[in-house]
Amino acid sequence: MQDNSSCTSFGLNSVGIIQAPHGDGKESIVLVTPYNAENHRQDEALSLGLAFSIFSLLSRVTWFAKDIVWLAADSRYGEYIAVDTWLKDYHNPSFLSDSGKIVSGICFEENIYHLMDRLKVNGPKCNVFKRAGTMATALVFTIVDKEEEKDCLTIHAEASNGQMPNLDLISIVHYLAVHRQGLHVTIETMQSLLKSALLKFIGEMLQWFGKLAKQFNPKWKFDITAAEYVEGTATLSSSIYYQAIGVPTGSHGAFRDYQVDAVTLELSPRFPLNNDNSRYAFLLRSDRLIEGIIRSVNNFLEKFHQSFFLYVLTAPHKFVSGKVYMIPLALLIAPLPIVAAALFSGSVKLGLSADEMNPEPGCASDTEISSGSWKWLQAAKVVFMIHLWGIIVSLLPSILSQLPLIIPTNLMLVWAARAIRTLLICYLVLGTCSIHCGWELLKSVMIAAASMGLSLMSVINFSTAQTGAMLIVPMCLLVQPLRKQVEASVCLRSALLVICNLALAVVGFPTVALLISRGSFEDFGKTSIGTFWELSQLLWSWNSITYLYLLWIHLPCWVLCLHIFLYPCIGRSSEP
Repeated sequence: MQDNSSCTSFGLNSVGIIQAPHGDGKESIVLVTPYNAENHRQDEALSLGLAFSIFSLLSRVTWFAKDIVWLAADSRYGEYIAVDTWLKDYHNPSFLSDSGKIVSGICFEENIYHLMDRLKVNGPKCNVFKRAGTMATALVFTIVDKEEEKDCLTIHAEASNGQMPNLDLISIVHYLAVHRQGLHVTIETMQSLLKSALLKFIGEMLQWFGKLAKQFNPKWKFDITAAEYVEGTATLSSSIYYQAIGVPTGSHGAFRDYQVDAVTLELSPRFPLNNDNSRYAFLLRSDRLIEGIIRSVNNFLEKFHQSFFLYVLTAPHKFVSGKVYMIPLALLIAPLPIVAAALFSGSVKLGLSADEMNPEPGCASDTEISSGSWKWLQAAKVVFMIHLWGIIVSLLPSILSQLPLIIPTNLMLVWAARAIRTLLICYLVLGTCSIHCGWELLKSVMIAAASMGLSLMSVINFSTAQTGAMLIVPMCLLVQPLRKQVEASVCLRSALLVICNLALAVVGFPTVALLISRGSFEDFGKTSIGTFWELSQLLWSWNSITYLYLLWIHLPCWVLCLHIFLYPCIGRSSEP
């Protein structure tokens, strides 16, 4: 036992290592049991007892070929930080010079718990850190005392920025839990969708069409029930949500940062834990499950690589692979460059009005505007400045967090006021170029920028790109100036278009969209203006790419769409 040598925690982790009797020491399997050293609970004590019984068994057998590492992570400051600290020490060793002083790995950092600066690494402790082979797989397991209809196993697999472990690991856990130990395996689902009457109605209609299709051809297997459809949709939405947020759902996320496949197994018994008979039977089944997983991983000669890494789950044993879910994203993004090209070519062909041909100082000249190859520069300037404003807004929370404003609502209001003031300054710099560039060209360049942003985001985090495209694409394609719709002759079509633009402007606002998604998992009564500040701070602290997407891509596109919607039609506006 030793103090963590990193600069992020003062916890005390306990580590045990069993060397494989028939192995070469190059690979290892890691078992993790979080516990709070200051506030002991019965379920945590049972988790430690479960891990100790497995570790005691493995110390006496001779069949495993990989080293076994058991980490009892001190979670008094958080489960993730304890595991992450140990992994940093494991993969970044410190070395001593001949004089006995550390030549690397020293860091000074303010201790937020003791409010003092101290050196967290000292010479005598850097030599005793024990290591095993390269980590092949990691299992984080814990026992939770909650009411269930049957002995249940909940799998948590989402890591930072939507990373997922190899699907083979989840398949092994599910197969052994269901077919060997008789456990009910679940994945966290969106509870609001499970109670949705609309979703249940759609499921019943699909079930009816499936029965009808089976009468025409018995080989057609459309036998999905309404309950399976509702549960699958809720699970799929939950999987996309947690991947899109980009925050790990457990301490297994620390292993994915080092490309180690890991999951968190949350075991919950059917009976209360103080029942001795049921507790013994439940612990025995849990021990056998984890032993079976270790045996399965131990038999592999190499790391998981044959199955999928890019997928979303619809059930513990069902998934949607990357080659399938990329199709709807491609279909959503594909119209953007086509519409951008059509708007640009239409503007070049028809030309600009006489009022738009007289730009203010700082804008392009008349000759440059009349030449079709340069007149888009004004629109590009506006789009660039708005995206630059989004980058500035994304940096404001790190400054505002230093202010003595404790209430998140006050911080959020100050953030919004600073963002609006910065936006007004941005428009003062642009001058009248933001009006005289023509809304068709502005929309064309904005759509092109949104298309590139969504394409880049799909490579980093597909779920974020997919969710964002469902809001940005309709907003970008349907937006038109309000004054143009008011002056249009077709009243019904214009009214519907205005209503759609207003609805998308409200739902597409990043704050509203994030709060709606958060409220779908929790009670909407718990959400407020300060909730967005808390969520933004959470995304910032976890280095989530979703934070950058919301403020670098989504927010600028929303501002530009609002700018086009309120765009004044000066003189004769060209039709696309």
